[in-house]
Amino acid sequence: MPSRPLRCLLTVPPLTGHLHPALALAGGWEAAGHEAAWVGNEPVFRPLLGPGGRLFPTGSRLFREQAGGGEAAVRSLWEGFVVPYSRFTLKAVERAVAEWRPDVVLVDQHSPAGALAAHRAGVLWATFAPSAMEIGRPLRGERELERWLDGVLRGLWASARLPEQEYLDPRFSPGLVLSTASPALLGGELPPPYATVGPLLGGRTPAEFPWERLDGSRRRVLVTMGTLSAEVADGFHQRVARALEELAPDVQPVLARAGGGPAPAGGIALDRVPVLELLARGAVDAVLCHGGMNTVCEALVHGVPLVLAPIRHDQPYVAERVAAAGAGVRVDFAGATSGQLRDALRTVLDRPSHRAAALMMGRQLLHGGGVEAAVGHLERFTDGRNRSLR
Repeated sequence: MPSRPLRCLLTVPPLTGHLHPALALAGGWEAAGHEAAWVGNEPVFRPLLGPGGRLFPTGSRLFREQAGGGEAAVRSLWEGFVVPYSRFTLKAVERAVAEWRPDVVLVDQHSPAGALAAHRAGVLWATFAPSAMEIGRPLRGERELERWLDGVLRGLWASARLPEQEYLDPRFSPGLVLSTASPALLGGELPPPYATVGPLLGGRTPAEFPWERLDGSRRRVLVTMGTLSAEVADGFHQRVARALEELAPDVQPVLARAGGGPAPAGGIALDRVPVLELLARGAVDAVLCHGGMNTVCEALVHGVPLVLAPIRHDQPYVAERVAAAGAGVRVDFAGATSGQLRDALRTVLDRPSHRAAALMMGRQLLHGGGVEAAVGHLERFTDGRNRSLR
């Protein structure tokens, strides 16, 4: 145990897939007797943290919509969100570091302002990786893209007025990189300072759900495509609806999508769905999703097979690994017909081998230790390094 309570400042972008695991980690950190503070947008963060949560506000601004997929999506992610968000939040992070004096800054890989501010102040920083985008580097073979991204990162470093000779890639702390994946999802074992702790579950605000409408006589499919805009997902949802109508006699759909809308074949469609609770209650037999790390890991740790329709970033990479392990079936987001979607869902529902493979991948994920392990890694890194400096 550390010799005293430790302070951790979290810099996480206002994106659901990043916030949920960070909230779970912060909850575990505080339960261990430590203190946590956040830098973020008040309207987004305050409802999640509650009135007592310590928040250093950044103000609010809109960021550009990302491109569809492949290399264009990576460029769009950094040019349209990561870089402007980092520049916009840097002063707030620097103020939080100066005023609160944390022992460590936990820096999401897509919020590098935390690394820049911590380095400037001589404060320890650890990396938080809730996706496989930077660790897995699914487009690592694209040398021009890699050179471009290196230039972007060095430009961020320079814009923060940090010495060029001290440059560190702000996506990767030299002391600790916490990943919410498993070696199987990242392509193999990773050496220190990487720590693969598996999914960080918890920290969710309750969502109302009509549990009485679940049909116990039918198998249930959860459909969730993450926080995509309707313009991106609408056509896909229409094809999914037709596929589900054909499965209606023995399959009930539960759809999480903006605007809700009518659900096919007596299903349930809501803006927000309590995914973890549905999985924990055994109320889901298969998941159809975009291949986002959170949804995939949450399904796998509950032994639920998947149909994956990846769109961009690390989603194709994750989907490929799940499909290769036999825990799911990959389909084409843009081109899969309603018939192909129907057949993919029928396959994962009917073949026991997919559920068995999902259970195996889930056990591998749980082996990482989750929140308790993540807190332990962060404690040892922070307390050990601070002791060496005293």
